[in-house]
Amino acid sequence: MATKTVERAWCVVVPHHASGARIARHRLAAELAGAVSPAMLADLVAVLAELVGNAVRHADPLPGGVVRVAWRLRDTPDGPQLRLRVTDGGAVCSPRVRPPNVDAADGRGLHIVSGLATGWGVERDGLGQSVWADFDPVGDRPALATAG
Repeated sequence: MATKTVERAWCVVVPHHASGARIARHRLAAELAGAVSPAMLADLVAVLAELVGNAVRHADPLPGGVVRVAWRLRDTPDGPQLRLRVTDGGAVCSPRVRPPNVDAADGRGLHIVSGLATGWGVERDGLGQSVWADFDPVGDRPALATAG
């Protein structure tokens, strides 16, 4: 017997401003409430906040002063799988996990992403760069995926 996989996708354009992270979090939470577990939704919201916050702090905006936020939900027999993607105009340096420093005021965001997501990575194209994070209900969470 074949099993059916259903896929849905969303794309939201938010301001390249701190308010963009709030808008993205609220939209994600509203769209996925009831589609994923509360624990998975909490992880998704935390990671999305980090990725949009990083785009605003460290990268240029896309044309129009915006950041594009997208997510794709696949309902599989094993449970929901989700990919978040935040696209900005790019930065001088690619996003990377920094060595931990207990005295630093920042620099922990991608550690959080690594801990909550199944995998994550960075892709560059003609527009800029996208940072993606995958969430899979099955398996361990690797520290870093290199391409997607």
